[in-house]
Amino acid sequence: MTDTKIEVQGTCDEQFEAVREAFYKNLDEGKDIGASVTVHVEGEPVVDLWGGWTDEERTTAWERDTITNVWSTSKTMTNLCALILADKGEIDLHAPVAKYWPEFKANDKERIEVRHLLSHTAGLPGFEEPITYEDLYDWEKATSLLAAQKPWWEPGTASGYHAVTQGYLVGEVVRRVTGQSLGTFFAKEVAGPLGAEFFIGTPAEEDHRVSRVIPPDMSAIQGQMAGSEMLTKVFSNPVLSAERSWDEDWRRAEIPAANGQSNARGVGAVQSIVSNGGEARGVRLLSQAGVEAIFEEQSNGDDLVLGVPLRFGIGYGLGTEVMPLGPRGCYWGGWGGSLVVSDLDARITVSYVMNRMEMGLVGDTRGAALVLAAVVSLAPH
Repeated sequence: MTDTKIEVQGTCDEQFEAVREAFYKNLDEGKDIGASVTVHVEGEPVVDLWGGWTDEERTTAWERDTITNVWSTSKTMTNLCALILADKGEIDLHAPVAKYWPEFKANDKERIEVRHLLSHTAGLPGFEEPITYEDLYDWEKATSLLAAQKPWWEPGTASGYHAVTQGYLVGEVVRRVTGQSLGTFFAKEVAGPLGAEFFIGTPAEEDHRVSRVIPPDMSAIQGQMAGSEMLTKVFSNPVLSAERSWDEDWRRAEIPAANGQSNARGVGAVQSIVSNGGEARGVRLLSQAGVEAIFEEQSNGDDLVLGVPLRFGIGYGLGTEVMPLGPRGCYWGGWGGSLVVSDLDARITVSYVMNRMEMGLVGDTRGAALVLAAVVSLAPH
């Protein structure tokens, strides 16, 4: 084992010293093993920190360019692609999905609109037929199964977290409209122009940078599943497994709701577009109106899958009493803890990515502490 003295590297504007302190504390107390955090204000990075190790044994340092599987933080990238196409007039968020994907209308899905896919209200949170991880790597098979499937509830009436399926649903609409896979469109039209290192379908030449996620204790989530038929249905077909993300096949596939590989810098470089009104560092991807579409409330209540109060706009979660954000704040996070929060009024985006997974499906207190530290830092002293 190497020397395990905690070192935090990177840059931090002195105004945001509280973020560095909170980040160091997460590492020092063992809540994190390897992690990264960025803060963007008005589209510019004011905090870019990383530290810790890429492995549980603490033998290899987490470097500036280390990346890891960010799970559902990937959804913010996928959904942003759809919002960009909507802003260009190539997708109508209020049009039936079948307008772009005719096969989708099977089994009473004619009235499901694109916005329902983007807000987890389409009634397709999991696969009805038994499937394997190999099926998840097969785009045609996964999308064909969903196109043929009957909704599990009346679409548009409530959210039910589309944990893995959202990426195929939104991604297939993007593919039908652009002729490009979601990962290709994202790389060319979003990550590329912004100089962001975020991969949906990770090339082999990036493998040397990947830190394997450190799986969480699954007993708590198994207990949750025991009390919820819907949660069980979604997360046991195929059986939820963090170790699967270690596989090369997982990284190469495009699973746009769950297999993005990046770090906080990559996440923040893209999502700072949202908090800065559609433009960051000289690159405009959305109009102001295109950003405002995010805040069109689609659902507000107990999520049918997760069983917790959630409020969805188009493509992102919005603030609730449980997740206190400003009126123009939005967020999403990933299984195990990764998180990105943007606020248009404060023009701030906070991104957090780590390798040691906790139990939470959409973020946890480690990321929340960093967001709070950033928000406090913005307040006049």
